[in-house]
Amino acid sequence: MTNQKGNALESLQKIKEAEKKARELVEDTKKNRAANIIHEAHEEAQKIKEESLAQARKESEKKKKAIIERASLEAERIRQESVQEAEEFSRRVESLMPEAVKKVSGLIKQHLKERSG
Repeated sequence: MTNQKGNALESLQKIKEAEKKARELVEDTKKNRAANIIHEAHEEAQKIKEESLAQARKESEKKKKAIIERASLEAERIRQESVQEAEEFSRRVESLMPEAVKKVSGLIKQHLKERSG
């Protein structure tokens, strides 16, 4: 009977050790799983961040090009207006030139008459 008690105690001890090892294994598995989940979440967050940054850069570049295009069109419109204004000014000056020459020559004649006179 003592032999049976000894065997029973030994069996009970082995069962307790096996349970302890099983609990440790479960705990290690939980820790590893948690670490893996955290790692995967971090990688996914990094991926989302990179995709968001790439999209933001793409949108920014698109807006920049649109602004440059509008500015170029506006600059061209202003240049064309300037050319038209310069041409109009030149035509007005040209149309007023004969009258200006007539007035200046009249003033010169009058001045010469007054000096010789």
